[in-house]
Amino acid sequence: MNPFTILAPPLGQLLALLYNVWPNNYGIAIILLTLIVMVLLFPLTLKQTRSMKAMQEIQPEIKKLQKEYKDNREELNKQMMALYQERGVNPAAGCLPLIIQMPIWFALFQVLRVGPSADDPTVLSPDDIIPADSKLADALLSGDSQFLGMDMLESPSSATSDGLVGAIPYIVLVLVVVATGFYQSVQMTRKRKNDNQPENKQAQQMQTVAKIMPLFLGFISWGFPSGLVLYFAVSNLFRIGQQAVIFRLDDGEDDAGVVAKADAPPEKPRTSGPSPHASKKRNRRRRK
Repeated sequence: MNPFTILAPPLGQLLALLYNVWPNNYGIAIILLTLIVMVLLFPLTLKQTRSMKAMQEIQPEIKKLQKEYKDNREELNKQMMALYQERGVNPAAGCLPLIIQMPIWFALFQVLRVGPSADDPTVLSPDDIIPADSKLADALLSGDSQFLGMDMLESPSSATSDGLVGAIPYIVLVLVVVATGFYQSVQMTRKRKNDNQPENKQAQQMQTVAKIMPLFLGFISWGFPSGLVLYFAVSNLFRIGQQAVIFRLDDGEDDAGVVAKADAPPEKPRTSGPSPHASKKRNRRRRK
C-alpha cells in the first residue's frame, strides 16, 4: 500500500462517523474532520510556530555573524551552530512538521475525492475508503454532497464551466484560502515589526516564500475537489486562531519573566578585600 495513502481508510471511516453526527450535511462532516485533524496536529504546529518565531528573534544576531565572518564560511557555520545551540533553536524544526503532515494531506485528498464511479455510478470509487454500508456512502451515491451551494465533489475549475453565477461560491472559497494564507504570514511578520528587529536577506526570503505559498495553494485549489478546498480554508482559520493564542501566551511568559527579574532583590556587590571571617582568624593568630 502507498505510504502516502495508508491513512485514507481510517480517515474515510472517521468522516463517515462524523456524517452520522450531523446527518445530511457533507460539508459539516468535513469541517468536523478538519478540526479533529488540526487538534491532533497541534503539538507539531505549536513547535513549528515557536521555531519560526525563535528564528526571527535571532535574525539580528545572525546578521552580525554574517557581517563579521563574511570571508570565512567555515567559521561562520561554526558560529551559527553555536548560536543555535545557545538559544535552543533548531532550523529544521519549522520544516519537519510540514513533512510529517504530508501523508495526511495525501490521504485527505484521496478521501475527499471519493464519489460515484465513472464506470458504474452505483458504486463508490474507490469503495475501500468510505464504508459502502454507511449513510455517507448512500449520500454520495445519491448526489447529496452539497454545502453552501457547492458540490463538495466538484472542483472550482469545473464549476465555472456551468456559468459564472453558479461558480461564485466556489470562487469565494478559493479566495478565502488565499486570504487566510496571507493573513497567517502577516501575523508573523507583524509580530517581528513590532519588535523593531532589522531584516536581513534571509528573513526577506522567508517573507517572500510566505507570500508566494498562499497564491500557490489557491492555484492548486482551483483544480481540487471543493471538499479539500474547504479543508484548506478551515485549517487556515484554525491556524490563525492558534498563532494568536501562542503569541499571546509566549508574550505573557516573557512579560512575567521581565517583571520577576525587576522585582528580584539586587545582588550584593562583591568586595575585593578579605572577608570578615578571614580577618578574625588572622587576629587570633597574632594574639597567640
